[in-house]
Amino acid sequence: MTQSDARHHLFSFDASLEAANDLRARGFGRPDICIVLGSGLGSLAERVNITAEAAYRDIPHFPTSSVAGHRGRLLFGTLAGRSVLLMDGRVHAYEGYGADDVVFPARVMWQLGGRILLVTNAAGGIKFGSSPGDLMLIEDQINLTGRNPLMGHNDDRWGTRFPDMSEAYDAELRDIARASAEAQGVPLTQGVYVGLLGPTYETPAEIRMLRNHGGDAVGMSTVLEVIAWRHLGTSGAGPRGRVLGISCITNLASGMPGAVLSHHDVQEVANRSRDRFCNLVQGIVERLEVTP
Repeated sequence: MTQSDARHHLFSFDASLEAANDLRARGFGRPDICIVLGSGLGSLAERVNITAEAAYRDIPHFPTSSVAGHRGRLLFGTLAGRSVLLMDGRVHAYEGYGADDVVFPARVMWQLGGRILLVTNAAGGIKFGSSPGDLMLIEDQINLTGRNPLMGHNDDRWGTRFPDMSEAYDAELRDIARASAEAQGVPLTQGVYVGLLGPTYETPAEIRMLRNHGGDAVGMSTVLEVIAWRHLGTSGAGPRGRVLGISCITNLASGMPGAVLSHHDVQEVANRSRDRFCNLVQGIVERLEVTP
């Protein structure tokens, strides 16, 4: 580890604290649940009673998104009687950001007191039988980005050097999601999400490989955020970060029958799925047991 590595990681913690304090001064409070909204899924914000809002560009040290369908704002308010913190759009490594930058917003949400993270994304369907518009509960993930936000010096204020990832996605939260889906009559599949670097869509040969290795959906986000969140709290006496993940299958992956690969189409399918997606998430939030 070089001195510059150490300074960078120490700055990351201090910078996240500075950003959180700035947000508190803007009226942001402690969230019962933090939600990251993926491409085309920002319509959930319309259901939130918003009490504080900040554009990413106005938050100290916050990275900004350049991708269509990611509005780039942080929202705080209430949904179904719970306090929620929403990332309306995220940043991606393919935009030129380092892994630390990609997970910086998640670490700021932790500094604000968030302990449960719901990650959502638009994904390509890999498994046979997938259809555009499906909602998939993420059971596990495969990180093939070639990046990891925990590389370099480990800052113990975040978590331990070698965090356990045997339950990246919380089993109890997945039960809550399944119960919400059943109560709402929302079809919910389950599977493994594969995260790649992007920004190119995958080749048919890559999709065959991913399917053979256990992947059910593929995208260009999420896995780094989940690693960082599961790392949080692992070296202290307090609670560890818990994660729930939902993919909206917006297209069939390359080589699949009927596959169409276009970011515009991804957004269109996500738009058509908005009501089912929002109903599912609202039902999940309603069922959460809030700890003081």
